[in-house]
Amino acid sequence: MTAKRVLYAGRVQGVGFRFSSKQIARGFDVCGWVKNLPDGRVELHAQAWEPDEVDAFLAGIQESNLGSHIKEAAVRGIAVEAGLRGFEIVR
Repeated sequence: MTAKRVLYAGRVQGVGFRFSSKQIARGFDVCGWVKNLPDGRVELHAQAWEPDEVDAFLAGIQESNLGSHIKEAAVRGIAVEAGLRGFEIVR
């Protein structure tokens, strides 16, 4: 299993980023979460059994209408979070 954390910067809050990310996740075999950060960025955690699935999901976000709002996406590999089911919006 592989996991990645992405910090998105730009105009990523107030544009439906979290909701759209959750909708995009439905098309992939990923689980994880997305949340707004106090500094205006959005943090996303995605994991899957197949590394290509996480990469395809992240590419799907970039290629969606959200891509025009993203100024920077800092991606790094992280430890898998046990017990995750589905893809959720964290408040």
